[in-house]
Amino acid sequence: MNNVRTVSDTKRTFYNLHTRPINTIYRRVVEELMVEMHLLSVNIDFSYNPIYALGVVTTFDRFMQGYQPERDQESIFNALCRAIEQDPQHYRQDAQRLEAVAKGLPVKDLIGWLDQTTYLDRDADLQAQLQAIANNPNFKYSRLFAIGVFSLLEQSDPELVKDEKQLTEALKAIAAGLHVSDDKLNKDLELYRSNLDKMAQALIVMADMLSADRKKREQRKQQSTTPVAPPSSNE
Repeated sequence: MNNVRTVSDTKRTFYNLHTRPINTIYRRVVEELMVEMHLLSVNIDFSYNPIYALGVVTTFDRFMQGYQPERDQESIFNALCRAIEQDPQHYRQDAQRLEAVAKGLPVKDLIGWLDQTTYLDRDADLQAQLQAIANNPNFKYSRLFAIGVFSLLEQSDPELVKDEKQLTEALKAIAAGLHVSDDKLNKDLELYRSNLDKMAQALIVMADMLSADRKKREQRKQQSTTPVAPPSSNE
């Protein structure tokens, strides 16, 4: 009997956990992330690792920026993780741990650590996880893993990720060291950054529409409360 969870199972669990409606512009983001996490979770070659966790957290936080009501963001993230039977706090803690490592390292050392040419005595568990990824011929690469790698570089040196040449060289070295596809890494990150730009533009358009609608309502309100002058007498 096949007991593998389906996408429908995961979605049902999510909406049972987070019962408030999700704003339209963000619903697609949430559902696409949910499906991506689900498909990885049921893949026989997939195994959780902190870089993937950082990718999940970064993706969620970036694309859900500005979500209202703000208090719902935590509920949505928690429901996403629990819907695939994972602990949201584990994801957050691993993401914070990796960010702290990246912020404390010169980017050259971080790249050396990721591409397996430098061994740093910072976090034995993370070092072991990186070695396990590099030595696993069946490692299940994902877009979320790529975003985790990008986030590490961004935390260490925000200027490097803005320089296409430096970024390409860094990603090439990391891909070689971890034995993942350099081509996939670059394409996934190009799409990620493009989608971030599109989301930012969509939010600007939405804000403009809300502002215009608010002005119209205020004008109508003013017109309805403006006293009408009585008709002038001809006498």
